[in-house]
Amino acid sequence: MRCFVAAWPSAEVVAALACLPRPKSERWRWSSEDQWHVTLRFFGELSPVQVDEAAAALTEVARGLPGDITARGGPATRFLGPGLLIWPVDGLGPAAAPVGQATAHIGQPVADRPFIGHVTIARGARGADLRQAPHLLSSLSASWPVTSLALVHSQLGAGGARYRDIYTVSLGSSRDQSRPPGGPT
Repeated sequence: MRCFVAAWPSAEVVAALACLPRPKSERWRWSSEDQWHVTLRFFGELSPVQVDEAAAALTEVARGLPGDITARGGPATRFLGPGLLIWPVDGLGPAAAPVGQATAHIGQPVADRPFIGHVTIARGARGADLRQAPHLLSSLSASWPVTSLALVHSQLGAGGARYRDIYTVSLGSSRDQSRPPGGPT
C-alpha cells in the first residue's frame, strides 16, 4: 500500500485555493481539491505491518507536538523545478522533522534534503517545463491551524492519485481519531 503522512488544509483554505485561475492546457494537469495536502513524509509501498508501525510512530510524534501549529501558505504560487506548480507552506517543519526521525526505519529512506512544505497545484505533462508558463503564477496568502496529522493511502490511477486517510491523530494528544489498520475495532 503506497502511503505518506500529510497535513490537510482547512475547508476555508481549500475554498481559497479553488478560486485560483486554472487555464486549460495539454501541457499540465491541475490537481483536484481532494488532492490538496502538505506531505510531511513519503513512505512509498508499505506492508500491513509497516502501516501499523507508521501509525504507532505517528501517534508518539503527535503526543510530543504542540496542539497549536499554524501552517502559513503563500504569499504566491511558485514553480518547484520544471514540472510542478506549488503553493509553498511554512510552519510544518517542526512536525515534519520528528515524523521523519520516528519513521526513518519504515518504507523509503527519508529524503536527504531540507523539508519544503507545499501543496501541489499542477503537474507538467511529461517533458513540459511549467516555468515557461509564468501566467500560471497567482497570489494567495492564507493560514490554518494544523490540529491533526494523517497517514494516507495513495492509489495511483489514470485521472491522478486518489487519497484515503487510514489513520489520523490529534496533535498534542494521546487520543487518536481513528484506529490503526491492524488495531482493535
